[in-house]
Amino acid sequence: MNLHGAGQKRGIEGLHSTGAELDRKYWVALALYAVLAALVWFTMGEGKILVSGRAVELRLVPLIIIGGLALRTVLAREAEKIRRGGGGGNGGSAS
Repeated sequence: MNLHGAGQKRGIEGLHSTGAELDRKYWVALALYAVLAALVWFTMGEGKILVSGRAVELRLVPLIIIGGLALRTVLAREAEKIRRGGGGGNGGSAS
C-alpha cells in the first residue's frame, strides 16, 4: 500500500512542475520534433501524391503534422507562461 501511495504522490508532484523544469521539457520536446522531422526527410522517398489536382511530395504530409504538433507545443508553453504570470500582459501601455 505504501508503494502505491508514493507512486501516486510522485505523479501528482509531476503535474505541478516548476518553470525551469517546464522550460527544459519544452526545449527537449522541440529538439525531438526536429530529430523526427529530419528522420522523416531523410528516410521517406520522393514520391508524389495528388492533392486537389496538384502533385505534392509525400514526405511533406508527416512534416506538416510534426509542424502542427510543434506549434501546439509552443502555444501551450505561451499559455502556461501567461497563466503563471497572472495574465498581466497588457501590451505595455500605460493608462
